[in-house]
Amino acid sequence: MDILLIHSDDNAHIRAASIHGMLWLQTHFEASQWEAIASEEVMLTKDNAEMLANDAMEAGLILNSVPSVSFLSKN
Repeated sequence: MDILLIHSDDNAHIRAASIHGMLWLQTHFEASQWEAIASEEVMLTKDNAEMLANDAMEAGLILNSVPSVSFLSKN
């Protein structure tokens, strides 16, 4: 897997899961955003995440897409 998309509501959190995923993401974002990509702080709208995923798959990257999970404390 090269890129992981974690979906929540109308957004998707992007996580590079390999060096190939990181390098590919860097070609699609401005240099000023690379630190946020590396720190896994990038959140996209559902539509933009879908376009990015399609581009990545066409480029031969392996993607995984999962829903976000919330855990509740039993305190």
